[in-house]
Amino acid sequence: MPITKKEIKKALAGNLHGVKSHQKMMPPNRKLQAAANDKKRMKPSSVLLLLYIEKDELFVCLIKRPSTMKHHAGQVAFPGGRIELGETARETALRETWEEIGIPPEKIEILGSLSELFVDVSGFLIQPFVGWLAEKPSFKTNPTEVEKTLLFPLFQFRNKLDETELETVSGRLKVPCFHFEGEIIWGATAMILAEFYDALESEFIQE
Repeated sequence: MPITKKEIKKALAGNLHGVKSHQKMMPPNRKLQAAANDKKRMKPSSVLLLLYIEKDELFVCLIKRPSTMKHHAGQVAFPGGRIELGETARETALRETWEEIGIPPEKIEILGSLSELFVDVSGFLIQPFVGWLAEKPSFKTNPTEVEKTLLFPLFQFRNKLDETELETVSGRLKVPCFHFEGEIIWGATAMILAEFYDALESEFIQE
């Protein structure tokens, strides 16, 4: 039997692994904690891990950012963005998901959240939320923000950690990653996935 949304909700309500999970997929020469001089450039934001089940597999919806974007161009990410004035982090995650891939908020059930993550190279302070869809989504992507969508089968990749060399804003680095459909999932996206895996692993996933 596949994992249920009730079980995911229970896992997210437990003790999250935070930094311990993030470190598994953290690129070298990066930091996880914001210093005092980072406060001015910090950009509060949120993202959504949007889940659904098909044929006993749990999928998460990912997007690839266009190469024209200012931050994290060409990278695989979760739907999300900066928190606007008057919004909560949860409202931002739902709004950005609607704007970027066309999934309306009323179709999404929020199951919980993961640990906040600071991305020092861009200054984003990310609050990840976990959402549930009753069925496989039909996307309507915004081409200015999304180059393509990917449906990532979570259980198939939980033990498939890899490494690759990439050109980054910090120079050429060897980074931990997942390879999927010709794309490289690394950085903050991989770090958030690592914590989600750990939350489920400790409660429900058996080898």
